[in-house]
Amino acid sequence: MNSSSRQAISTVMLPAKVDTVTVAAVEGMLLETLHPGARIIVDGSEVAYMSAAGVRTFATVMHKAAKVQAQIVFCRFSGAAWDCLLVSGFSELLEIAATTEEAVARLEKDPRPSTGESLHRRRGAG
Repeated sequence: MNSSSRQAISTVMLPAKVDTVTVAAVEGMLLETLHPGARIIVDGSEVAYMSAAGVRTFATVMHKAAKVQAQIVFCRFSGAAWDCLLVSGFSELLEIAATTEEAVARLEKDPRPSTGESLHRRRGAG
């Protein structure tokens, strides 16, 4: 697929808290941008607190993205939110970039073939 026919990159800004109270809204925001061939940056720069419920939501969205061959790169997580991804092991499973520019560069590359089977180990940022 050449770059002129590729879809624009969408960005989803996460709220300050991604927990049991907010995960339904966060999942809704992510799924709203999810369609076949979508390219999405999930910006975690505002996240000050994230619970296991938030991490599970990311896993759910990643599985759905794989089924429609959408690409998602998470970026700019720090502090307690990054610790949550690291401790849970999801920093190894999600596509995570340190900066927005790095996330865009990853999405600009040719898309990887997706089997839609499961999350696979990725290179972590940080």
